[in-house]
Amino acid sequence: MPSGPRLYADLAHLWPLMSPPEDYADEGARLRSELRTRLGPGRARLLELGTGGGHLLHHLAGESEATAVDLSEAMLAHSQRLNPGVTHHVGDMRTVRLGEAFDAVLIHDAIDYLRTEADLRAAFATARAHLRPGGLFLAIPDDYVETFTSPRIAHETRRKDGAELTYIEYSTDPDPGDTEIETVYVFFFREDGALRVEVDRHTTGLFPVRTWERLLAESGFQPERLDYPFSEHGVATYLWVCTAADHPAAARRSKP
Repeated sequence: MPSGPRLYADLAHLWPLMSPPEDYADEGARLRSELRTRLGPGRARLLELGTGGGHLLHHLAGESEATAVDLSEAMLAHSQRLNPGVTHHVGDMRTVRLGEAFDAVLIHDAIDYLRTEADLRAAFATARAHLRPGGLFLAIPDDYVETFTSPRIAHETRRKDGAELTYIEYSTDPDPGDTEIETVYVFFFREDGALRVEVDRHTTGLFPVRTWERLLAESGFQPERLDYPFSEHGVATYLWVCTAADHPAAARRSKP
């Protein structure tokens, strides 16, 4: 997973304004419902890989015993302030091993930064290594080959506490033959009367839906693909809910 994007380093201070925690309330409610329905009552042990600033986790931590992992120390600092009751670790979702078992492992859109099938397999192995028998793995990528149209352009302005952030997001697929897309952000940040303009480039993965299905199955999961109506770009998005294929609950679901 690349460490280059400035949004997770020297521009991390923009994140709470760019994507505030309240934007994740509906997603959090959906995921809480999914976890309660499938795991039953009580406080589940939840591991989020690639938690970023912890804005989604903020809506899950109240009903969970949560642990968060991310590569970016700057983003984890945001999460630690927002989620003081959560255990935080710096780590790579492809290789981290905490030596603990959880009821559920969640990877939100941070999984987009995995750009090869080998990287996805490694993250899926990490998820499985941290699940108790019968636990759930949930993954929510943003884009698929079937849903991404190049170029994609979005923009938004946010204001809070006297600061103003306008950002333009430009995503393109320079080489449709590979498994990567590129997104360029231009940030216009105004504070105390001064305007700063910053540019940041992100390279993320792009795979067909069938590749997700195949890799999850090959990694020992029984994948279930659910509609997930929270795309910021107005395209089809899916929630993958996966149980270990050798667990009785997965076997029951696989029967016709």
